[in-house]
Amino acid sequence: MTHSDMLRELALVLGPDGLLTDEAERRLHSGDLFGQGGLCVAVVRPADPDQLVAAVKVIAQAGLAITPRGGGLTYVSGYTHGAGGHVAVDLRRMNRIVEISPTNMTITVEAGVTWQQIYEALKPLGLRLPFFGTFSGRGATVGGGLSNGALFLGTARHGTAAEAVVGLEVVLANGDVLHTGQRGVALAPDPFFRTFGPDTTAMFTHDAGAFGIKSRATLRLIRAPEVTDFLSFGFATQAEAIEAICEIGRNDLAEDAYVMDADKTRLALSSPSDLASDIKTLAKVVRQEKGLLRGLKAGAQLAMAGRDFIEAGCHSLHLVLAGRSRAGVDADMAAARDIAARLGGKELPNSIPKATRAEMFSPLHMVLGPQSDRWLALNAKVSHGQAQALSAAVEALIAQYQPRLDAAGVMVSRLLTVIGTHAFSYEPVFNWRDEWLPMHHATLAMVGATDRFSEPAPAPDTRALVMELRARIIQTFAEHGAASNQIGRTYRYASVLRPETLGLIRAIKAHVDPDGRMNPGALEL
Repeated sequence: MTHSDMLRELALVLGPDGLLTDEAERRLHSGDLFGQGGLCVAVVRPADPDQLVAAVKVIAQAGLAITPRGGGLTYVSGYTHGAGGHVAVDLRRMNRIVEISPTNMTITVEAGVTWQQIYEALKPLGLRLPFFGTFSGRGATVGGGLSNGALFLGTARHGTAAEAVVGLEVVLANGDVLHTGQRGVALAPDPFFRTFGPDTTAMFTHDAGAFGIKSRATLRLIRAPEVTDFLSFGFATQAEAIEAICEIGRNDLAEDAYVMDADKTRLALSSPSDLASDIKTLAKVVRQEKGLLRGLKAGAQLAMAGRDFIEAGCHSLHLVLAGRSRAGVDADMAAARDIAARLGGKELPNSIPKATRAEMFSPLHMVLGPQSDRWLALNAKVSHGQAQALSAAVEALIAQYQPRLDAAGVMVSRLLTVIGTHAFSYEPVFNWRDEWLPMHHATLAMVGATDRFSEPAPAPDTRALVMELRARIIQTFAEHGAASNQIGRTYRYASVLRPETLGLIRAIKAHVDPDGRMNPGALEL
């Protein structure tokens, strides 16, 4: 089948809104927040799983590579095919909540549903996902999150998106539909369980879309906590803050737990004050408290804390604690205070975690920093026992580059988190002024924020410095045997596996994608 024949067939299958072929859209869908890949032939935008299956079968007949894409808000080249000549599959039109089952405590959604959609649909029912979203959850999708290890809201207690999913429908490279979990059993009516036999669902989580295209996902639910409260602490050193957050993680005391270094804290508080936005956040803080008096008190504390309470050089630890009762949350808060005090922490006003939970899903214009700057994050996951060694190694590397970074105006901040009781996450973030990519322009235009920012001039030398240090940090992660959530084409995966493990991964890839057309290059496959 020629490309022209393929495009005609896809137009018939998808209708006028389901196929994009103009160069601007193709260029947009060929890059992410990190960089641009080769230009795709077309962009497929199916409206439902049946259209997705039909489109994949047409592309299979043409023999082209496929790159699945969710909200597009990644920075690991997860869907940028270097060679070009592929078809990009944008799943954002597949955005329906298929079923909410309070009886089975599950929700089934199409892959293009966002985390914010799910949260808002469940909230009136008193239900929630265990992990329930990323900061980018206004635009980040379930399919993309499951492919790329989404984490943050709820992660300190409940783990990542992968721990919440119980079953998937996956479209393979030839158009076949694979059911994982209990729906893989022919007569099973409900997708309620995932480990009857080998865990087939797990093979399609954190896979960077290399094994297939997720079309539907079923995730487990929990009752929304009755009580939520907040704590913040300051530490003189990063090492003390790491020790504290790891101990809090081991003791399962918080739903969210994260450390901001001094630069990250200042960045969080440095956005120009927008009175309307501040008032809305204040109002949400008041509303989220149980009871008017408590809400007004919390709002007053937030207002009095302001943006300038962090002392110079302070590494700030922020906690969101939640539970079934006031007494239970109070006990967890007391335990957290005891840990912080033993490790040299000083209690601070809790305005950052309180405001963050009041405005959980950041406006999408946050693809840029407050100075119209680009930002680029890296991440590594290790055990609590490795946390200090990993962070020390990366900090030493950054220190070598600090004079050059300062001269170029590059800020490197850190966000440290925990995942369940068992893992520590280290995330350095680069901010620098540089020309924007198509994804930056498109995201600002989508939310009507273009005139709020001014695009900087191109800064190729600064960008090259960032990429040089980025590559060395990624190598350091690999030397420590670290995991990463968004792997894409950025982190080493196949090349760091033991031979037996790599053999299994290659065998699975060969079975589900024998011609190697599904997101080739992702996971180094």
